[in-house]
Amino acid sequence: MGETTAERAPAKREGRRGRRRRPRWKIALAVAAVLAAGGVATAAALRSGGDGGGGRAAGLPPGTAKVARETLSDTQTEDGRLGYGPTMTATNQTRGTITWLPESGDQITRGHRLYEVDGDPVVLMYGSKPSYRPLRIGTEGSDVERFEKNLSALGYGGFTVDDEYTSGTAEAVQEWQDDIGAPETGTVDVGRVAFADGPVRVETVAAHPGEPAAPGKKVLDYTGTTQAVTVELDTADQRLAKKGARVEVTLPEGAPVAAKIDEVTTVIEPGAQGEEPTTKVEVTIWLASAKAKKAAARFALASADVEFTAGQRENVLTVPVSALVALREGGFGVEVVKGAASSYVPVETGMFAGGKVEVSGPGIAEGTLVGVPK
Repeated sequence: MGETTAERAPAKREGRRGRRRRPRWKIALAVAAVLAAGGVATAAALRSGGDGGGGRAAGLPPGTAKVARETLSDTQTEDGRLGYGPTMTATNQTRGTITWLPESGDQITRGHRLYEVDGDPVVLMYGSKPSYRPLRIGTEGSDVERFEKNLSALGYGGFTVDDEYTSGTAEAVQEWQDDIGAPETGTVDVGRVAFADGPVRVETVAAHPGEPAAPGKKVLDYTGTTQAVTVELDTADQRLAKKGARVEVTLPEGAPVAAKIDEVTTVIEPGAQGEEPTTKVEVTIWLASAKAKKAAARFALASADVEFTAGQRENVLTVPVSALVALREGGFGVEVVKGAASSYVPVETGMFAGGKVEVSGPGIAEGTLVGVPK
């Protein structure tokens, strides 16, 4: 077989993975300047000397395409599931008997009972940390301020929202306890307030009225009340999972809505017996905008398509990936066609997206004709 000086670089086909994935752009490049003996090559012969330029010894390429100026986006579409985001657990902190529980699907806001122990409510408040000690006159700390913020938001006053529990706080607490039907002690005992990041939706109830309410007992699981789409990515696609990055979510029979990535976590899924665990990247996208909420409102659970954009290059010169040739001296080039002649011109490559590749180099301009396969 004769020596070849350049060959077209075919796009590599990605293998399908275990779960259904639908990447919009399947972009990779396989190149070889010289194939092993016995291999098959289709090569366009360069001028003797292999300097990356010069006229063709034979005819023109079978097809041509124009160098275009455009914006390239590295996008990929993945399957997601619509729900209410991560599930959290409400754990009891006091002793007694469970006397009331909500139902699955109930939504509970600040100041309302999450469940009851001994006939007294365990009240939902907003905060990122749980209560861990009684709050009474003289107690100081960030937990005091967190509770006072909630008390103030519920309309109670007569105290300053700070990190000190004063007699004014105690008087406001007594008024609050009277309103919710709890003993008016002026002290907030551990287990009488449950903190969550915001309003909650009861997912499942794990206890029954009449059961003992020992500390540490799981009472219920809950989620937020805003719907979210969750996507599991393979670790190879971690570049897509950037907190704050924009995405497009498409629900069944709906138009795409803009959203952003809110949470990115690593999840280790245990393997079957004798198999290694699998690491996944879990992406949570809260549908918080009015348009997104409206699109999701008629679904409790549903599948969704999520289009990720990992990168974007604006106002760049592009050619079809199939226009690239591998040069004997290394690197890539394109076959520039001018009239009845053509020559190979070295190029620098940038982003690959949508079957196109960003190129630059001397003699490469918008509108330039380059050779491509039929």
